[in-house]
Amino acid sequence: MELQNKIDFMVFVTATDCNPNGDPLNGNRPRTRYDGYGEISDVCIKRKIRNRLIDLGQNIFVQSDDKNVDGYKSLSERALAILSGKDKDADTKKACETWIDVRSFGQVFAFKGKKGGEGVSIPVRGPVTVRTAVSCSPVDVNTMQITKSVNSEPGEGKSSDTMGTKHRVGFGLYKIMGSINVQLAEKTGFSEEDAELIKQCLKTLFINDVSSARPDGSMEVVKMLWWQHNCKEGQYSSAKVHNSVSVTLNEGVSMPKTFEDYTITVSALDGLSVEEVV
Repeated sequence: MELQNKIDFMVFVTATDCNPNGDPLNGNRPRTRYDGYGEISDVCIKRKIRNRLIDLGQNIFVQSDDKNVDGYKSLSERALAILSGKDKDADTKKACETWIDVRSFGQVFAFKGKKGGEGVSIPVRGPVTVRTAVSCSPVDVNTMQITKSVNSEPGEGKSSDTMGTKHRVGFGLYKIMGSINVQLAEKTGFSEEDAELIKQCLKTLFINDVSSARPDGSMEVVKMLWWQHNCKEGQYSSAKVHNSVSVTLNEGVSMPKTFEDYTITVSALDGLSVEEVV
């Protein structure tokens, strides 16, 4: 069934003694702004959604190496196995029908021309947008030095190159905001069923997403809000919907350590109800 009404959503995520999203340009330290607030990039969030979609048996175009399920070693191989690279309209339709992440987030397919000829670029705009998540308070980043207790090569002694560091956030409450646009959904074929899958993925965002930087249970979806408007354009702008939610520290709390240290208030918008998924 075609998506009929605009959707806005907001997801609150806690991170406890882990690295929510490392910055490769800063020694893989947790991403932070200059004012000390933590960040999780939109690309990181969409990667986790894609991984959950794969877990749910959906076809995904942008697969990571550790979630590769079709054997293709690159995006170009995967694209050329389905698309012709000649007919933009036909290829756009085929790509959206084949891969849910393409009809959700969009994608640019670039095909090289033969013998120096001009290539073909096929842009697809997706209806699902996700903003960079920002922590509700400044986060405290802790750094730990680590060493290996074994040698990497035979006969090799311990040396300074066995030293390393691990970075983690003591505690942070992060807010993810996003929307689903009906006009773009009509172009990609994004359906009501697809929206339900996105909702399920957001609700279970950190299932099967464990690593040494994010031990099991260190990241949790603690609250999720879902607004479904009664028209295509939406009764209110996404900014007004998202701004209807306020997050404040409880009285007497200066350094939050748990989700319960915050109070989340949702102001009513006339004619628009909110579903509390979590």
